[in-house]
Amino acid sequence: MSKKHLTNGNGASVGLDIASLSGHLWESANILRGAVDAADFKTYIFPLLFFKRISDVFDEEYAAAMEKSGGDEEFAGFPENYRFQVPEGCHWKDVRARSENIGHALQKAMRCIEQANPETLHGIFGDAQWTNKERLPDPLLKDLIEHFSSLDMGNVRCRADVLGQAYEYLIKKFADLANKKAGEFYTPRPVVSLMVRILSPEAGETVYDPACGTGGMLLEALHHVKERGGDENLMLGKLYGQEKNLTTSAIARMNLFLHGAEDFHIARGDTLRNPAFYSGDSLAAFDCVIANPPFSLEKWGEDVWINDPYGRNFAGLPPASTGDFAWVQHMIKSMALKSGRMAVVLPHGVLFRMSREGAIRRALLEMDLLDAVIGLGQNIFYGTGLAPCILVFRHRKKEERRGRVLFIDASKEYKTGRAQNELLPEHVENIHRLYEEYRDVEGLCRVAELAEIRESDFNLNIPRYVEPLIEEETVTLEEAVAGLKESLAAAYAAEDRLKELLTMEGML
Repeated sequence: MSKKHLTNGNGASVGLDIASLSGHLWESANILRGAVDAADFKTYIFPLLFFKRISDVFDEEYAAAMEKSGGDEEFAGFPENYRFQVPEGCHWKDVRARSENIGHALQKAMRCIEQANPETLHGIFGDAQWTNKERLPDPLLKDLIEHFSSLDMGNVRCRADVLGQAYEYLIKKFADLANKKAGEFYTPRPVVSLMVRILSPEAGETVYDPACGTGGMLLEALHHVKERGGDENLMLGKLYGQEKNLTTSAIARMNLFLHGAEDFHIARGDTLRNPAFYSGDSLAAFDCVIANPPFSLEKWGEDVWINDPYGRNFAGLPPASTGDFAWVQHMIKSMALKSGRMAVVLPHGVLFRMSREGAIRRALLEMDLLDAVIGLGQNIFYGTGLAPCILVFRHRKKEERRGRVLFIDASKEYKTGRAQNELLPEHVENIHRLYEEYRDVEGLCRVAELAEIRESDFNLNIPRYVEPLIEEETVTLEEAVAGLKESLAAAYAAEDRLKELLTMEGML
């Protein structure tokens, strides 16, 4: 089968655009439909996409090495010519050539590529059971392989930014299908954009997501730096993330690679029980810390935190039934002392739940770490119709913000959707502007003094501080007179009609 490319009017190949690539990738999921549960599509589609990308880029690099050396095969074989090593017999074309035991060939090729690139690709293809012929018979895998084979996913025909955006499209589509499970690994991009804009990472600063999911927040931070003219080379080795789920952590690494990120650190593991990043005997510290951790996580590791070796219970021990403030304290502990700032998405309950959480809120407020509380609209997150909130913390608040907390009621900032509400760019812009201005705006936001919050028993429920704006209808004198005349005319007409009816009945 020949490879297909988009062409211009003269028939010259111009590469893939986002819409075409996204549609093609989505069709690959449809091939699996019925054989594989929708929630598991990502387990199979993403590794195949990454395997095809690696193989096609390898071919480009081989061609470039041959051209550079004037056709010297020995020179073209040097590992230095390739970003990733693809061992003999483990290329996409080798698997494509198989007509039986395709799953075994796929699994072997992926494992050999991982082993040949231990520092970058260890475990990146996940743990999909490619050899399960009951679920993935050879004819189905052959169809899937041929479907991917019809596109050239090398850098020439498929730029990293185009592939990355198509990949994000697929992540969102899988989130739509998986619904409740989706919230575990996908945060709506406008929410991520808002959080990153608030933190405003600069070139050379470190960014850390302790619940990184598919890596969207780290990528948005990189995008933010590039969009503002920062040197993206200064971000090499500056992106850090940890994710408990094996498949999701692998997707995060693939996502970063497919977006063109060259050097990053994604660790698999339970952040609350076994954090991955250290500096000596302490947790590593980062300039920007950002996360959308699992809401109200049960069995989060209270037993470990009773005597936490990293001192993450500095504001108190969270209740066993909900780990929200465990994430908050871990993230605060992970902030650099001078430049550290963080933004975290949490359920509204963290603002007012009492007992242990009330004590933790009090401790954090007395430390003057909380910078802002932003209440978002309902039904904008996958898997929950609840309205979440964003908490912003800073180790060193601006002078004029010390002893104060900004409350923003952004609950009306969304576009109503049939199944899901959506934050649009203008909503993100409005909320970000309110945060930057950090002042009272009637019905929208208010700067509260710590003394007032203390009087409210450290309850952070937004309606306590921001009263909703009640819109009263105002009418002019002329409109009021006109309305009165209409009412009188209607009354007179009703009276005449009543007299007419009474006359007909002989009562008048």
